[in-house]
Amino acid sequence: MNSRTLLRRGYTQISDLGCDTDKHDNSKYVNDPIHGYINLDEQVLQLIDTPQFQRLRHLKQMGSSYFVFPGASHNRFEHCVGTSYLASEVVKGFAQRQPELGIDERDSRCVALAGLCHDLGHGPFSHVFDNEFIPRACPGMIWSHEEGSEMMLHHTVDENHIDIDEGDIKFIKQLIRGSSQPVGDEKMFLFDIVANKRNGVDVDKFDYIQRDCYNVGVNSSYDFQRLMLNSRVIDDEVCYNAKEAFNLTEMFHTRYSLHKRVYSHRAAKAIEFMLVDALLIADPILQISQSITNPHMYQSLTDEIVRDIERSPAPELREAQDIITRIHTRDIYKFVDEYILPADMASIANSACINEAKIVGYRSDNDDFVERDVLIDFCLIHYGMRKDNPVDRINFYSKYNTAEKFPISSGLISLCVPEKYEERIIRIFTRTPSKRGQIQGAARRLMEELSSRIVASSPSNSSAHITPNRGLTLPNNLSLSPVKKRRLDFSM
Repeated sequence: MNSRTLLRRGYTQISDLGCDTDKHDNSKYVNDPIHGYINLDEQVLQLIDTPQFQRLRHLKQMGSSYFVFPGASHNRFEHCVGTSYLASEVVKGFAQRQPELGIDERDSRCVALAGLCHDLGHGPFSHVFDNEFIPRACPGMIWSHEEGSEMMLHHTVDENHIDIDEGDIKFIKQLIRGSSQPVGDEKMFLFDIVANKRNGVDVDKFDYIQRDCYNVGVNSSYDFQRLMLNSRVIDDEVCYNAKEAFNLTEMFHTRYSLHKRVYSHRAAKAIEFMLVDALLIADPILQISQSITNPHMYQSLTDEIVRDIERSPAPELREAQDIITRIHTRDIYKFVDEYILPADMASIANSACINEAKIVGYRSDNDDFVERDVLIDFCLIHYGMRKDNPVDRINFYSKYNTAEKFPISSGLISLCVPEKYEERIIRIFTRTPSKRGQIQGAARRLMEELSSRIVASSPSNSSAHITPNRGLTLPNNLSLSPVKKRRLDFSM
């Protein structure tokens, strides 16, 4: 391979090209802004240098958040490379510190490849596709990007004739899926590395939290490198030094903070609604949803689908094109109101209790908005384990006895910890900005009625009351007329 090819690929060749082929070091280095120089071995490169993996260069890691945070331009490609690198480093560290674990070359290889391929199945705008678009395009279908990753892994190996044993492929898929229960004869602690189902501490989080914070300009107050250095395997489970308990607490708090401040940003959610509307209109024409069972179609499905819709001459796509134009001109759907539900009212956070028709039912006499004007977002934000504190599920060890594992209660870590670890938020948006005030009034009347019913049915639930946020109350004389744009004069 000549130097021009390597330069074009963005790799640094570390082998002596004049040596015999058998003595070549075919690994490459890439310089990553998060982890520094990353070594990519030949097996990893076999998967990276495929059309299926290169597709990840065209999938924004943070989906619609890029429309709000200009720095969030990073893609699934670099996240997967970073996750693979961290997975490899974790396994290497265990092998060096605990040779009795019997970690072999197959373990190291499969864990690294699982980290590399864990997001192969993401669709356009990442979680927008599997969490929002697919449930509406294919009602009743249960599908996740992890299933897509398994499909695309098989497709990548088959299409590029990559020499991977079928048993290894099965193991890699199991590592991507994650498990908290024994899987055959495999080492159980290996399942804690890429997709940890026990407590959520894994290299996927290490990479995306650090990478997302870096790119959107949010400070991260935890240190994942300390966690990697201060970890051991005890009884087939990855455990951490007791002194890292607060560091782990900070990691989960950072995750919550990113969801609260960035991933669930109101404008990003409004644009997400618009993208889903556009994709649903285009679906019958472009057969977008059918691609999830067809790897050949899925391989070509990226964020570029928006550009495909824009360029299409099909008259059926005119409405979708108008929505995309609204995104480009910042004429986006508008946030109306939000309600953080008390724990006693969590049961109403569903479409049976709160839906567009019910909000329309609480219109006042002069209101003229219809169901199509209303959008409802049921938002669940937590520390990673729903209502539970994920740190309670982690086992630790003492430097005085590295063979014994034990939990540490949150009260022994800090008294300044949350009482609750999840919150349910109902947010209302509108496709028609001029109807925002009407919709807010009707939604607040509905929420007041629901609160009263719960209190009446159970007087002990006196706390089950929603007080509207005065900071979100729209003035009666709010004007939403479009601002006229002045033509700039450059004649001076």
